[in-house]
Amino acid sequence: MKLEAPWQKIALTYCALLALVVLAYFFADRELATALKPITGGIKLFPALTHIVNPLAPLAAIGAAYLAARALARGSLTPLEIAVLRVCCAILIAIAVKEVLKGAFGRTWPETWVCNNPSYFGNGTFGFFPFHGGQAYASFPSGHTTAITALAGSLWVLCPKLRWLGVVLTLCVVIGLLGADYHWLSDIVAGAILGGTTGVAAAKIELQSPEKG
Repeated sequence: MKLEAPWQKIALTYCALLALVVLAYFFADRELATALKPITGGIKLFPALTHIVNPLAPLAAIGAAYLAARALARGSLTPLEIAVLRVCCAILIAIAVKEVLKGAFGRTWPETWVCNNPSYFGNGTFGFFPFHGGQAYASFPSGHTTAITALAGSLWVLCPKLRWLGVVLTLCVVIGLLGADYHWLSDIVAGAILGGTTGVAAAKIELQSPEKG
């Protein structure tokens, strides 16, 4: 059975994106991290940029709960409230999925942060250890990138005037993650795929009312 043209384009796009993750893993992750470490290491700006993501999960949870309560009380939501609810759901769903994927892939981090965790710069450990479990094996995909691109993806569809904000926030977080050696490049690309997809999907699902027969 042949796929329709739009689905062919989508399939090809995701194949290309996944190929980019694989290429980054083999040819860019260690090289980029090693090149950046002596340049950006110790600069406080880079870790600070990653904190942009911190309020997203609690705000999304509070927003979704509040809007759900309003919908129950009033029986409906305004178009703006529906849009905000979509953004909140995109962030929360993306965060939940990335936690599952982190446990499944079991990738080690670039740096040693806590409890002498194995890392590339700590003891040369580099790779995936599927279903190992524990925070020492939770680098892939990047949760920070997943959350911020879920926001950016939903804004891209729901509020074109704010597309610039999603792009700027995403770039800031990515620069911070790479500069602080918090994540590998392939972690970030994978997180962007997951978050962006979730954001766009949450914004578009049943966006148009079904036609009346």
